[in-house]
Amino acid sequence: MFKKLAIIFVAVFGVLLAVPTLTPSLAPYFPSWIQPIPLGLDLKGGAQLLLEVDTQTMFKEKATQLYDDVRSCLIDRSKGVIRFSGLRNNDGVVSLVVRNEDEVSKAKGRLRSELGTGVDISSDGKTITVSYTDKQKEEMVQDALTRSIEIVRRRIDALGTKEPSIQSQGGKYILVQLPGVSNPEHIKELIGQTAKMTFHLVNENVTAEQIASGRAPNGTAFLPLMDAPDQKIPVYTRVEVSGESLKDSQADFDQNNMPVVTTVFDTTGARKFAKLTTEHVNERFAIVLDDKVLSAPTIREPIPGGRGQISGGFTLQGAKDLAVLLRSGALPAPLQVIEERTVGAGLGADTIEAGKIASLAGLVFIIIFMIFCYREFGVIASFMLIINLAMIIGISALLGATLTLPGIAGIVLTLGMAVDANILPFERIRDEIREGATPLRAVDAGFHRSMKAVLDGNLTNLICSLILFQFGAGPIRGFAVTLSVGVITTLFTCVSLSKVVIDWYMNGKNKKISYVKNK
Repeated sequence: MFKKLAIIFVAVFGVLLAVPTLTPSLAPYFPSWIQPIPLGLDLKGGAQLLLEVDTQTMFKEKATQLYDDVRSCLIDRSKGVIRFSGLRNNDGVVSLVVRNEDEVSKAKGRLRSELGTGVDISSDGKTITVSYTDKQKEEMVQDALTRSIEIVRRRIDALGTKEPSIQSQGGKYILVQLPGVSNPEHIKELIGQTAKMTFHLVNENVTAEQIASGRAPNGTAFLPLMDAPDQKIPVYTRVEVSGESLKDSQADFDQNNMPVVTTVFDTTGARKFAKLTTEHVNERFAIVLDDKVLSAPTIREPIPGGRGQISGGFTLQGAKDLAVLLRSGALPAPLQVIEERTVGAGLGADTIEAGKIASLAGLVFIIIFMIFCYREFGVIASFMLIINLAMIIGISALLGATLTLPGIAGIVLTLGMAVDANILPFERIRDEIREGATPLRAVDAGFHRSMKAVLDGNLTNLICSLILFQFGAGPIRGFAVTLSVGVITTLFTCVSLSKVVIDWYMNGKNKKISYVKNK
């Protein structure tokens, strides 16, 4: 009895999830986590942009950084200067000539120690060449793509755009779909900004009068504080550490249980950050993004391990926001818009109407077929199909899926597959009665013995839909989501729930099953 009540409860809950979608006027009366399913670009209308990560420009910047790192590494006075000449950068390959042949192995060892395993270091006589490995370049592209997606999403979210779809495509492309956006020009301008993040020292010698006058000394710039644009921070224009060297940042708590932001730099950034914090204790440094100062904390002590802690009277939310900005604030490479498409809202409305007609037509024909062939059991099966349809919509909305035209196709296909899940038990019941079983035993045996075939067919569809979701993109994923949800709801409604309702109909009695004719 408990099992049957649980099945009925799940069915009722699944149907309730679909009410805000099927009857939008009732949505305000439901909790915030039960909302109408959002419509995709092809149904609601909007804009679609295909962005390309400019890896060529990124590699040029990386090569320039490698050039500077090689130079700094060899002239490090704390470890002893290694004399060299002919330092040049040729298409990403940095080369130099060590003047003393006896120092070649020493120079290679220091470069390998400082630059890490992501570079190839080779020598030919006194000439040393340094370049990024192919594996490192692949990781750079993947990292640039991942970080760019995060930044694009954050910038679009800041505009209040509803249900944007942002995903990678083809290794170095980003597909952005913006339902309800008719003019994407402003968004294109926003997400195309590179927004380099940098770390600078603060010029403490600048007076308030100089800041008020707006006349900055040479090598200094007055940049506005992000949270208080009227307040200007005098920062040296020289970049001490590039934001590209930041590997991670997270909100945390210090020993006094106050919110702080922890930072982690890569090997190169850790070395530069250690030098900065060692030489400028009790001085301030500024974290600059988009020519605005995010924060200007004081260096309390040297930070040699590449892990820092930024404090400044943050609230927990403020620390989280700053961590996000540090972690994904700067695009690692420019983004180029290579394709743009706009879908009108009218076309979307026509598509929705066509989808409704197709779904309803399919449902009506299936119901007519089921009732004609299976009489009272067909009525029960038709009722299960309606519940199945509602549960697909409700669960998809709960999961945050976006309904697209291929998604509607997935729903229609699911309704067709659900017929099989009903026909197999019903035909098995027919066979059992013809073999002499009573109606009650025939119902039990029919559902039990057809279960394997029903599971095999639906699990095969589920595996295919999961593969489509994993390797597909855009509309293909929308189709896969509704198909996957539909397989699960079909197994629930057409097997478990249908059995409960039929048992209730039979009421423990051997009622005649009208669609079965004994021999």
